[in-house]
Amino acid sequence: MKTLVSAQAKKLILTSILAFAFTDAAFAAVRTVTLSVPGMYCAVCPITVKKALEKVPGVSRTTVSFDKKEAVVTFDDAKTSVKALEDATFEAGYESRLKEVPGEGGAAK
Repeated sequence: MKTLVSAQAKKLILTSILAFAFTDAAFAAVRTVTLSVPGMYCAVCPITVKKALEKVPGVSRTTVSFDKKEAVVTFDDAKTSVKALEDATFEAGYESRLKEVPGEGGAAK
């Protein structure tokens, strides 16, 4: 009986370790946010912004609108953050900030 309990205890410990090891991955989510990029003034600007955002690890999709002066970015929040996206556009020469979603009283999801 002692061996059986010991084997069960080992399984429980191993399972707990594995669960904690993958906790970050379990809480990771794909997010889509809209960044306001007011400094785009020509037709080449959105191309530059798009290329900068696509270089950020974890970004899976980027759509940049010159008319709306915004970028819609889909990314894995376990690999990157909104701050990293804003930093990428800044390094490309364009300040950006997270747009708020009307009616939600907060930032975009």
